Amino acid sequence: MNRDWLPLVLILVLAAAALPLVPSSSTWLTLTVAGLAMGMMIFMMASGLTLVFGLMDVMNFAHGAFISVGAYAAASVLIALKGGMQAPSLAENLMAMAPALAAAVAVAGVLGWIFERVVIRPVYGDHLKQILVTMGGLIVVEQLIHVVWGPDLIPLPKPATISGSVLIGDAAIERYRILAVIVGLTVFAAMWLLLGRTRLGLLIRAGVENTEMVESLGYRVRRLFVGVFVAGSALAGLGGVMWAMYQESVTAGMGMQMMVVIFIVIIIGGLGSIGGCFVGALLVGLMANYIGYLAPKLALGSNILLMVLILLWRPRGLYPASKA
Repeated sequence: MNRDWLPLVLILVLAAAALPLVPSSSTWLTLTVAGLAMGMMIFMMASGLTLVFGLMDVMNFAHGAFISVGAYAAASVLIALKGGMQAPSLAENLMAMAPALAAAVAVAGVLGWIFERVVIRPVYGDHLKQILVTMGGLIVVEQLIHVVWGPDLIPLPKPATISGSVLIGDAAIERYRILAVIVGLTVFAAMWLLLGRTRLGLLIRAGVENTEMVESLGYRVRRLFVGVFVAGSALAGLGGVMWAMYQESVTAGMGMQMMVVIFIVIIIGGLGSIGGCFVGALLVGLMANYIGYLAPKLALGSNILLMVLILLWRPRGLYPASKA
């Protein structure tokens, strides 16, 4: 993020601005933790797509399909391990969640690999065709979900030891939101280390800025593209199951419903920027919770207004790829 701290200060400014508008400090703390948790889950779903935009120049409107499929794959495992989810032991709950999360990541990643080869590869370089075929792919995957898992909503309760709340002073903080913040920070730290401290990350960042230069050095950028696409799809699956457990239900349309928010986050953060995506997701999550509490009907519109204001300040987003 090139030591540009101003976008990070926006998070503190937004939280401070909401404090006098909320009736009590305990309510403000509850809303703040909820906003951070929502932002972390949005980041997990959006981070892969921003890399795909920045590195591959692909407008993949079917990204929501990976979110839904990952959530359904995890739900299938969790239903089979229902006893472990309902056990009063944290260890048993985690032992049930681990294979479910692995299934979400694996299935979404495999679907992303197939999608890149079959749908995306023929339309590289043509944004209009990308929009059309990926929207069509999203609709097809949603219908296939109905065929495989049925059209009905699938309940997905939280693990026994992670449901409920803990008290911090007078504020009630949901345990699952704390878990979401921890998982989101772990994913961000892993991606930051990978992109900023490894040879692979150097190639990815170089590919975002100058694909021709990377190819001239003898690296197979196409394989790098495919790997990034699969990793982005897998992250979408992980974010999808975290969001489904947050909502305590899984539906075929959940991915499409999240796409508007995901695109807002990517635009705010700057295409191809993981740091920008992270900050943008936190801003959107906090804004949605504060405005959702103060004026519920304005929640989505407030994020669009946030996007407009940020683009007026920085037309390329908070941290465009060249500054990532």
